[in-house]
Amino acid sequence: MSPVPRQRHAHAATARHHGMTHVPGGTFLMGSDHHYPEERPQHAATVAGFWIDETAVTNATFAAFVEATGYVTVAERPLDPAMYPGADPAMLAPGGLVFRMTQGPVDTRDVSNWWHWTPGAFWRAPEGPGSDLAGRGEHPVVQVAYEDAEAYARWAGKDLPTEAEWECAARGGLDGAEYAWGDELAPNGEHVANTWQGPFPWRNFAADGFERTCPVRSFAPNGYGLYEVCGNVWEWTTDWWGAKHAADPNKPCCAPVNPRGPSIEGSYDPGQPAIRIPRKVVKGGSFLCAPSYCRRYRPAARHAQMIDSGMSHIGFRCVIRDSAKIGGQA
Repeated sequence: MSPVPRQRHAHAATARHHGMTHVPGGTFLMGSDHHYPEERPQHAATVAGFWIDETAVTNATFAAFVEATGYVTVAERPLDPAMYPGADPAMLAPGGLVFRMTQGPVDTRDVSNWWHWTPGAFWRAPEGPGSDLAGRGEHPVVQVAYEDAEAYARWAGKDLPTEAEWECAARGGLDGAEYAWGDELAPNGEHVANTWQGPFPWRNFAADGFERTCPVRSFAPNGYGLYEVCGNVWEWTTDWWGAKHAADPNKPCCAPVNPRGPSIEGSYDPGQPAIRIPRKVVKGGSFLCAPSYCRRYRPAARHAQMIDSGMSHIGFRCVIRDSAKIGGQA
């Protein structure tokens, strides 16, 4: 389907910043030197001011977009066999990747133990045929590829955030803190984000109250008023993936301003040279992140996601910038 044009529909025209919070421009510490290699080096970065959605875009809001435009998501469209050389033709039916808890301990180096390509999985049926959105109108929309998130943003008169904008907002003014809420995962023993408790991927004690996604605004907001900015669902950013930050931490006087990621050429997976699908940066971790497996429920955490893939733990939120559109890679 052709891209959805940017338009000032009635809702956006009358309440453009409704449900958004303002993040002032300034310099902050981006990345981390203490966790995963792709988060390095920690460095100063500067962003201009912007507005950002208080929550991830919900199923109800995404449904309004689809109803208004007739938009068809990537997960609902036929796949091009040329993009997936050597793939089993039976696997090329429209669908998405769905998480399924395993029956017991498995080799966590092999994600295929819990991620399953599921024909018929899309945003209205996020776990595949037989699933639906009953009671989940206020949960984040998932099974949205990058193109879908970008189309929604255009319709709403907004943009997707850069990685630097997203991380600045997620930190909530707590510069250099481990988490969006401070330096303890569960301060005073209280769960403050939707993450995984228990041995991943076969037992989730759901001590935080949720086994999968939770409704937006289930947990307290960060210092800038953003809800579930870490945990719950990963969120798309507009930057192409790079294996590390390009900034020079030895030049704090030269903090990059409104930095962007590398070019699209650097975003392909070197481990899968035959698959020419570029990857964007997703941020924030999800309900699947666990101390025993994936400690990515932090503002500095980042992950590479192929732009054609919807998954049951990836959503997005949007921004409106104070100034002109930023430059760099789009």
